[in-house]
Amino acid sequence: MRIADLRATTVTVPLEAPLRHANGCHWGRFVRTIVEVETDEGLIGLGEMGGGGESAEAAFQALKSYLVGHDPARLEELRFLIANPTASLYNNRTQMLAAIEFACLDILGQKWGVPVSEILGGRLRDRVPFASYLFFRYPNSRDGKGEVRTVEQLVESARELKKIHGFRSHKLKGGVFPPEYELECYRTLAAALDGDRFRFDPNAVWSTETAIWFGQQIEHIRNDYLEDPVYGLNGMRRVREKVRMPLATNTVVVNFEQLAANILNTAVDVVLLDTTFWGGIRACVKAAGVCETFQLGVAVHSSGEFGIQLATMLHLGAVIPNLSFAADAHYHHLSDDIIQGGKLKYENGALAVPDGPGLGVKLDRDKVAEYRELYLRLGSYNYDQDPLRPGWTPTIPNDRWADPLDARVPKMS
Repeated sequence: MRIADLRATTVTVPLEAPLRHANGCHWGRFVRTIVEVETDEGLIGLGEMGGGGESAEAAFQALKSYLVGHDPARLEELRFLIANPTASLYNNRTQMLAAIEFACLDILGQKWGVPVSEILGGRLRDRVPFASYLFFRYPNSRDGKGEVRTVEQLVESARELKKIHGFRSHKLKGGVFPPEYELECYRTLAAALDGDRFRFDPNAVWSTETAIWFGQQIEHIRNDYLEDPVYGLNGMRRVREKVRMPLATNTVVVNFEQLAANILNTAVDVVLLDTTFWGGIRACVKAAGVCETFQLGVAVHSSGEFGIQLATMLHLGAVIPNLSFAADAHYHHLSDDIIQGGKLKYENGALAVPDGPGLGVKLDRDKVAEYRELYLRLGSYNYDQDPLRPGWTPTIPNDRWADPLDARVPKMS
């Protein structure tokens, strides 16, 4: 069996409301590039990458000459072919490699009639637990609904998500408003859902002094961990010395060299494995094995997935023995998906690992066409900009916060 063709299609799917974060905003939709790898036997494997547009499509098109004619089972050879460490200094292809690896594993599962989790060593669990992913949100400009800005709105949003999906662990994305205000929000959230577990992530925009102060104020809460309070391994070490809870990252330990540095001089207790950032599912399984050896915690990170990448996260979560925490997913913020059957359904805060061969998901071609047309009409958006703060950009550490009393509604297409 050989790879015969490679196609990339960028789509955009609306969110329930725009998601605010420390570096800007998701402007009411996610943009993702869907990758299809086709073999000479007619099997089609699916991959997915964040962002995209014409540049991603062109980049994948340029990889056809690397891939056509190669055996999709020879994944290690493809890894070096696409992302040779020294060559990649000039063309960072890690996320593209991940999308192609997803597709090749999907092909192999279809060929052999087994789920990807069986190829990766066999599943240890059939369901993967997830945390709610709570954001401060702008209102939806279409109907004015969905805002999360006040403490009361945050608690209401968390309670509703718990009622609908069954989440028992809750993650708040911070770094938007002044730390004192976000501390009030987090404390109130924990009190309102007493008995559940919590985690906080300000996207690494605090100073170490602010991170230490904030961490000490929340030590009484049932925290899973404090995620990326500062940027850099040295800053994380300083916080870890002063704060009595695990620190986690998806920012400063995202490859094996950084993982080795963290083990030699520990700064992070929990490594959030992202199937895209690390270059594929197999790389995450390898990293989880290293973490198992050195007794570091492991969780699954979310980078704004549609159903294809969500399936990779589920197969990863199924096979690693040291999945210490509920996984993250932006998924419940999506209004729709591009896979057959629509969005995967949470039950008691968990998602079932797909049982079908390969990744276990298939494209809904009508949905792909619909959201491809929407992307062509709307284009991309500036992830690192806030629609109501023109000219603003965060510094690290940041001291230019949004105003929680600002109730304006941005107009976004």
